[in-house]
Order: sequence, then C-alpha cells, then structure tokens
Amino acid sequence: MSEAVSALNGARYEGIAQIADAGPVGMITLRGTFEDEAFGDTLSIVAGLALPGERRLSANGDRSLLWMSPDELLLICSYYEAPRLTEQLAEALADTHALVLNVSDARAMFTLTGVLSREVLAKLSPTDVAPDAFAEGDVRRTHLGQVAAGFWMEADGTIRIVCFRSVAQYMFDLLCTVAVPGSEVGYF
Repeated sequence: MSEAVSALNGARYEGIAQIADAGPVGMITLRGTFEDEAFGDTLSIVAGLALPGERRLSANGDRSLLWMSPDELLLICSYYEAPRLTEQLAEALADTHALVLNVSDARAMFTLTGVLSREVLAKLSPTDVAPDAFAEGDVRRTHLGQVAAGFWMEADGTIRIVCFRSVAQYMFDLLCTVAVPGSEVGYF
C-alpha cells in the first residue's frame, strides 16, 4: 500500500501565527436526523462519540464529531481508520435515514497556533472569533476569504480549519498572507 499524502504535503508557515498542513486526516460526513434515537445511539456505540450540540464538537481521544448543520456532522479520525469506520457506520445505520461518506481525500485540514491565531481568522471571516464568542469546543462553518470552510478550537487552543482539497493551496496562501509578520492589528 502506498503512503497517504495530504494536499500540501506538510507545508508550514511561521508568521504572527503558525500555519501547518495537518497531513492526512480521516474525515467522514454523516447526514441524518439528529432527533432519531437510533442515529445518536449508533454514533455513540460505533464511533464512541455523543452527538454534539449546535455549533459544537464532542471529542474522545483522537476522534471528534463536529456539528456542521442541522442534519450534518463531520467525524474526524485517523486517516487509516476512516474506510473501516465508514463501513461500520453505514452498516449500523442501514435501517436509518442516513448518509455516511468518507471524504478524507476530498478535504484538506490546517492547524493554526499561536497567540495571534484569532487575529488571522478575524481578518478572513465574518464570524465573531472574540474569546467570549468562540471558545474551546466551538465550531463555525462559514467562509475564509472566498473559500467555504469550517473551523473549530481544540482544548489546547489550536484552531483547526477544514476546506475542500481543490482549494487547499489557495487557503494556505491566504492564511499566510494575513499572517505576515508586522501585520498585527492588536484587536485580541
């Protein structure tokens, strides 16, 4: 089996925040009726994760389940376990109105770290990223510049950004442009 390669093969940038290609990451889109008990129970049993609240995530070890819309979730897991987990979830949800799709190779993920990470996001997004509006476990789905993206904050303050793989280079360049040293605004 050949080794998986991410969209930007580990690209990194050091500016007012640190930007890095997250490497190959498992991502599974799940669509269904959140109020359906069988849907939530299956996620708990198969993926080990509870349904997150609106614009939130639930995490357990190296897996996270992100709220993306009223009927869509994104399961983050190891790249190599995504095919098996997709199959298990699809099988377990076969009698439920649901869709399970491995989108790992169709998406790119970036990490944004550093004390000025919020400032980088604020320059690109119409979303309020002030500490009282965007905290650990919060998920937002919006645009960064002209690119559709989702982002969330992890327990250690790392911000993860996910977008379509086809715009990964543009997203990376955009993040680097607004993170150029000396571009600090000082709002946060």
